[in-house]
Amino acid sequence: MDDLAKLLDAAAHGEFPAADGSLTVLPQPSPRAAGVLAFTAHAVVFADADPEWIRGLLPPGDLGAPLGPPFLSALCARTGRRAGSQDALLALRPGRAPRVAPATGLTETTDRAHPRVARALLYRDDVRVWTVPGGTVLVGRGVAGRWETAVEVDGEARGAGLGRALAAAARGLVPADETLWAQVAPGNAASLRAFLAAGFVPVAAEVLLSHERD
Repeated sequence: MDDLAKLLDAAAHGEFPAADGSLTVLPQPSPRAAGVLAFTAHAVVFADADPEWIRGLLPPGDLGAPLGPPFLSALCARTGRRAGSQDALLALRPGRAPRVAPATGLTETTDRAHPRVARALLYRDDVRVWTVPGGTVLVGRGVAGRWETAVEVDGEARGAGLGRALAAAARGLVPADETLWAQVAPGNAASLRAFLAAGFVPVAAEVLLSHERD
């Protein structure tokens, strides 16, 4: 298990980096995965860039700087990448049952045309997809090999709790001894409520950096 995977696993179990305004710089866990994590008063940058250069751009105690546009723009220019959206990083750790009833009647599909699935294939390995009438749930291995999930609810099916049920169902689609992660845009209030209702808890904020060609 690499250093970033260990850090994420500890955070999922409530053992967070010291909330002292400091910065941790780690190498990328894979050629694809680079980004910035912001925990409570502690930032983590995982990118193949000179650690001293990174620290020179982030004065100690400036808690907003690691996810701020000036630093992200400089890091992207240095690495030839682009910054994605800022997401809330949520976790449902092993042994925690979903708080709501999972969706039933899931049918696995090999259709990769759905925009949600196409995007997942850019960032995750071992992607698998299931559908129910009105919704889609997928899982795959993302940053540092962590298991990640995403759900999509069709417009006509919204407002009936299907998002919560799909988020809960995802727990049963990955190994029981693995933490399940979700990245949710804070502005997507419906999705955020769905994952929180299913038992996921906030761990950090995250911005991933992708190659320009992605």
